Amino acid sequence: MLRTCRARHDRFALNAPFRISRGVKTAADVVTVTVEGGGHAGRGEGVPYPRYGETIDDALAQIARIAPLIADGAGRADLDAAMPAGAARNAVDAALWDWEARAAGTTVAALAGIAPAAPVASAITIAIDTPDAMGAAAARHAHVPLLKVKVNREDALAQIAAVRAAAPAPRLIVDPNESWTIAEVLVWQDMLLDQRVDLLEQPLPAGEDGALADVTSPIAICADESLHTRADLDALRGRYTHVNVKLDKTGGLTEALALADAAVDRGFGLMVGCMVCSSLGIAPALLLAGRAAFVDLDGPLWLSHDRDGGVVDRDGILHPPAAGFWGAAA
Repeated sequence: MLRTCRARHDRFALNAPFRISRGVKTAADVVTVTVEGGGHAGRGEGVPYPRYGETIDDALAQIARIAPLIADGAGRADLDAAMPAGAARNAVDAALWDWEARAAGTTVAALAGIAPAAPVASAITIAIDTPDAMGAAAARHAHVPLLKVKVNREDALAQIAAVRAAAPAPRLIVDPNESWTIAEVLVWQDMLLDQRVDLLEQPLPAGEDGALADVTSPIAICADESLHTRADLDALRGRYTHVNVKLDKTGGLTEALALADAAVDRGFGLMVGCMVCSSLGIAPALLLAGRAAFVDLDGPLWLSHDRDGGVVDRDGILHPPAAGFWGAAA
């Protein structure tokens, strides 16, 4: 069957600046892939991430190179050898899943042999700002089940304390995005306990996290930037209790499903996360959310305008996209 594979750059303005320790963004730049053939069209999205050396132009070039193989019948199983793990492969993988489900008259969940996406408690992110501003943001979400607090080194203690004071009830993830030192991880353990932090996400730079092997922490610690694919798992043993599975790192749902199985087999708890993206990037990730101890899929909530029919947040519970949005015919 003759198929086409096309990609384009889409930009979504944010409703507020998204600040983390590495910088600030005001728009989500994504690559959207469409695979068409046999009267069916499948879509996928990836977010090229500068932290991993990715750009929009490079992602579009990667997809252009793979397009002839897709036209000749290559499928998801062929992508691992043809493309590196990352945002470009994620977009193609998702488009192929979507196309396959529509062509077969079924759902991606059925094809993968997993449960369909369901409403799930997903973190509401409090981006870096002054402690007072972060406290005010947390107060607006004090009723939700889970908050994620982005922090830096300079004001981390005050930022966390301000959020917790304004939102006493939610579970709390603290995410320094690689900005802390091992000394700070050790010294701030009591503070994290006092503030009832449930998970500390990637406190150290990925290349320096070997120091965590010597830390006995009462707080669960999750690998993010240190984990991309199954090949990374063994090195993380003894350093982390949890791993954050993001489809833009794994190169798609295909690898993410295998990674989740391998991580659980090794005793890791699961987190499912995302970049700042549209609901098209979240729909595949929601298929993993039911297995995760922590879910952080609020990327589309930062957009001024999402794709039509996308996810809906109701008091910290993320509801899947409308029927037919991704992964099945309407």
